[in-house]
Amino acid sequence: MDKASIARIESAPMVGQRPREAGNNSRLNIHGIDVRIQVMRLTTADGASGFGLCFAGREEAGQLLGRDIANLVSDDGRIHSAARAFDFPLLDLAGALQGKPVYALAAPAAAPFPQPLRVPCYDTSLYMNDLGLDSQEAGAALIAEHARQGYDKNHRSFKIKVGRGARHMPLEAGTARDVAVIKAVRAAVGPEAKILIDANNGYNLNIAKRVLAETADCQLFWLEEAFHEDPELYEELHNWMDREGLSVLIADGEGWAATALMDWARDGFVDVIQYDIFSHGFSGWLETGAQLDTWQVRTAPHHYGRHLGNYVSGHLAPAVAGFTFVEWDETSTPGIDTSAYGVEEGHVLIPDAPGFGLALDEAVFRAAVNDGGWELRL
Repeated sequence: MDKASIARIESAPMVGQRPREAGNNSRLNIHGIDVRIQVMRLTTADGASGFGLCFAGREEAGQLLGRDIANLVSDDGRIHSAARAFDFPLLDLAGALQGKPVYALAAPAAAPFPQPLRVPCYDTSLYMNDLGLDSQEAGAALIAEHARQGYDKNHRSFKIKVGRGARHMPLEAGTARDVAVIKAVRAAVGPEAKILIDANNGYNLNIAKRVLAETADCQLFWLEEAFHEDPELYEELHNWMDREGLSVLIADGEGWAATALMDWARDGFVDVIQYDIFSHGFSGWLETGAQLDTWQVRTAPHHYGRHLGNYVSGHLAPAVAGFTFVEWDETSTPGIDTSAYGVEEGHVLIPDAPGFGLALDEAVFRAAVNDGGWELRL
């Protein structure tokens, strides 16, 4: 990367689509079918380029012009603190310049790597698309059918949105439907698949206990954001599960990336930390993941609604022993070629390609820059 300096910066909004509309979660209405991301491409004076999701504006980006990549990226695959707003395009560019995938930059000691690198993932698409159905049986059957569709696409782990009684249905009916949906999905995907549930803070402690007790035979893998973060309630939930002989993990950190969660993880009351891969950053996650590894706490970055997270998150896995899942939000964004990746038997297949192994269609990206983006040149 010696003497490779940034000479051009382009940023553009790009719009992808999911294969079906994402419905409600416990607190929000329909999420929709469109996925909007902001893509930045960095190009050196010699024509090498890298791109990734980045929300930095024109003024902040201008400070990168003329900077040498070697002064922005450390040898251990971390972006220097002053440039972490550009984590993903810089890492993609560093990988392109060195001819290495980002995971090899981040975890050189883990080489040699299997080809392709295989990282567990879960289908995150099981939203509350059933709310328009009056029948509990019909609602549960619909979500079970969505899970079967995910299974046919090679997923073997599934996250279900629960908490219907928090806003969208009467409490009793909504809680009963949550339980029915969980049981229907388990029947649809078989006993070996992992099932995760996510309440988006739509439960309280007693409802969480009820749902876990009534679905004990489903052997849930984790309960995510059961209620608003509270160490007293987490401790009680954890202790109650121990007494009941339940091995469900407690996951949190998606909605509120509170530093206190790290304390609760250290103390053993939160089992999985989920800070968003883009908000927390890849470099930040390398540091956080290393700390969680010392406590034997799991890592599972969130990214829902930001498409590129499907592909970048798994590059953390060789560097973080407790990396558990890539969140997979099935989406197709015109102009972004993701064909080097695939899902096979519940794992993302990550290519041995430079950077993040993704490609931009030049004509589509330039049209997006001209239509609603911006460009800076040295």
